[in-house]
Amino acid sequence: MEGRITVAVDANGADLGPAEVAAGAAIAARRGTRVLLFGPAEEIGAVPDGVEVVDAPVSIAKSADAAMAARRTPEASIVQAARAVASGDADALVSGGSTGTALAAGLFNIRRATGVHRPALAMPMPIPGAPSLLLDVGANAEVRAENLVQFAFMGAAFSRVVLGIECPRVALLSNGTERSKGTPLILEAHEDLIARTAGATDLEFIGNIEGTDVTSGTADVVVMDGFTGNVTLKVIEGSFANALQAIREVAESSPRSRAGGWLLRPGLRGLREQLDPETFGGAYMLGLRRLGVVTHGRFTRRGFARAIEVAERGVREDVIARTHAALEAAGALRSPPSGDASSVAGP
Repeated sequence: MEGRITVAVDANGADLGPAEVAAGAAIAARRGTRVLLFGPAEEIGAVPDGVEVVDAPVSIAKSADAAMAARRTPEASIVQAARAVASGDADALVSGGSTGTALAAGLFNIRRATGVHRPALAMPMPIPGAPSLLLDVGANAEVRAENLVQFAFMGAAFSRVVLGIECPRVALLSNGTERSKGTPLILEAHEDLIARTAGATDLEFIGNIEGTDVTSGTADVVVMDGFTGNVTLKVIEGSFANALQAIREVAESSPRSRAGGWLLRPGLRGLREQLDPETFGGAYMLGLRRLGVVTHGRFTRRGFARAIEVAERGVREDVIARTHAALEAAGALRSPPSGDASSVAGP
């Protein structure tokens, strides 16, 4: 895509407040991205060239019913941001608030891509030497086999376009590697993927993997339902954080350890950088008509700047169209119901 990319950013809902999101937007703007920033103008304050503030103080990030809130609160910042993307005033959406409200606003306004059953949240995992993509990590607590099949093809297409993996190895997360292992859902998806990937040259379905393989580099794309994916993601992030903290405590436990820690500091700094969730910018909403990125609410300005940058890159490299084309080539798109040309439904 030629020209300057515009990213709509919801400044509400982040743990560190709208001003921190605005600071991230300013970093991205200085690097060339135009940002439409939706949030409370009074809290955001002055912004540099390249950032336009749309005063939208109403937040639904903490709403118990995300779908209802997105439908009934058109003045909410996330809804206004999603509408800007839907209307073409922006090319992609970034949100640091509730995942549920971001998905609901995206589905009701940007809408689901034709032929896609459900969108998925795809999260690149910062695993040293073995980066992998997990999906779904929170969009769909309950799924059907056909959803998992679509997730597999969406994840593989994303890995090729964004992560540069020419022929991604795709796996289903299960309780055993054998073909006979897993719930009826996994068994059905497994057989369907075997049939659909036979002879494929742009992805390799390697079957099931267990939880211990998620961080081993065995697969480039790991497919699961959103409930399992969200739990898996948080266990991994918590384990990484606790491991780094334990290393830090040991390194500071005695004069000798501090001396050794000083020698290891450059390497540990690089490791911390690789494991930092902010490095990848957040989770991608795949399956909508435009690209969305959902960040961790606890991100600093660095993480929000990175999320805006990866959203811009996704637009520039046409991730949505290329992902949809991969689904179509695999025959994994559903046919629209009679009289429904858009195939759009609520979450």
